[in-house]
Parts: sequence; C-alpha cells; structure tokens
Amino acid sequence: MSNTKISVYSQPDLKNTTDDALPNYLNSLKFQQSHVLTDIRLGLGYAAVVIAAATFYLDYKFGWEKTKDYTLWAVVVYFALNSALTLWIWAVEKGKIYSGSSGDVLITIASSVTKHYPSYKLKIRQTKPSKGDSLDWDEMDIEAPFTKWFTSDGQFVAKPFQQWLSSEIPLIREAAAK
Repeated sequence: MSNTKISVYSQPDLKNTTDDALPNYLNSLKFQQSHVLTDIRLGLGYAAVVIAAATFYLDYKFGWEKTKDYTLWAVVVYFALNSALTLWIWAVEKGKIYSGSSGDVLITIASSVTKHYPSYKLKIRQTKPSKGDSLDWDEMDIEAPFTKWFTSDGQFVAKPFQQWLSSEIPLIREAAAK
C-alpha cells in the first residue's frame, strides 16, 4: 500500500482505501480472483459510450435530418444499456469488492459502512464442501472500526487489517497459515 495519507474523517476514503487493500491481500495468499462482475459492468458501460459516440459522429457527419431515425433508436438502446448497468450494480454486485476462490471453495465479499458510524462491515459468502453438484453457502458478517488499521494521521497499516481478516474468516486464516 502506498504512503498516501487520507482524511480520517472521510468515510468514503476510509472505505475505498480498505476495499482496495482486501483483494491485494487475498491475491497474495494465492486466492484466484474472478473479474466476471467487473467485466460485465465494463462491457455495459463501454457499449453505451460507443453508441453515444457513434450517434454524435453520425449527426456531425450527416446532419440531424438524415440521422434522426437512427438517433431515436440509439437513445432507446443507450437508455436500455444504462438501465441494465444500474440494475446490475444495484441488484447483482450489491457492494461486492471481491469474488474468487481458494482451492475448491468459492468466496464473495461485500463491504459497507453506516453513515456517521466509523466501522467497516464485511459480508462474506463462501461455499461449503458438499456432496453432489449443488453449492451450499455459508454466510458471515463481520465488523471492526477503521481505527484498527488506520493511524490517527490517516496512514493505512496493512498488518492489523490482515490480522483482523485472518482472525475473523477461517478460510483466510487457513490460507495465511500455509
């Protein structure tokens, strides 16, 4: 992690810095991160931008009268893509900051904070070893104050954060012990 200081009074900065540190730590423990959620988000976003750029170019090149029928459909598709992107972020991602696996165990981690309450919350879902093709999920919620891994002047200290994750999440504890 860099030596950049952040404001300890800014919850979004505290959360974002901590969110960025979590995948780095899990990847250092040989977890395999899945980027499918991010890839879909980027695909929807870039498709909308391409449609907007193409519509602008066609209007600039050929004028409004020749392109107004295409522009109508471009606006409809752009609206549909942005609606799908919003729905994807809200209903599917739901604050997920990590999705991956360790061996045959799948894990997803979502983070959140409560306004005016300086505490970091994680919702962890991981598969349980099961017989057959079905996946059984274990869920756990953990929480800790940001002061555990941020100094009073806004420095992020990775070791206490990693120790907190290892002490609370058995899968991470096992991977850190290897």
